[in-house]
Amino acid sequence: MEKVTIFGRTSCGFCVRAIRLCEARDFEFKWVDMIEEDITKADIAQKIGKPVNTVPQIFVGERHIGGYDEFATFVRQQEIAEH
Repeated sequence: MEKVTIFGRTSCGFCVRAIRLCEARDFEFKWVDMIEEDITKADIAQKIGKPVNTVPQIFVGERHIGGYDEFATFVRQQEIAEH
């Protein structure tokens, strides 16, 4: 899988779950703390071209996947496709 980028906040439970999923699957990933980096949901919305209401926002390579639930579904679909 291409490198995963997770935009989120350390106080967000779903952000932590996304990190743990990447660690459990041994995915290469980059954690971007939106507070530390001074990135807003509006900044991400501008990048993907649609409103962003929640974090995390997760990308695989340059492809926007969505939040944690969408990412977990994406991972399952990739694993099924590989078998």
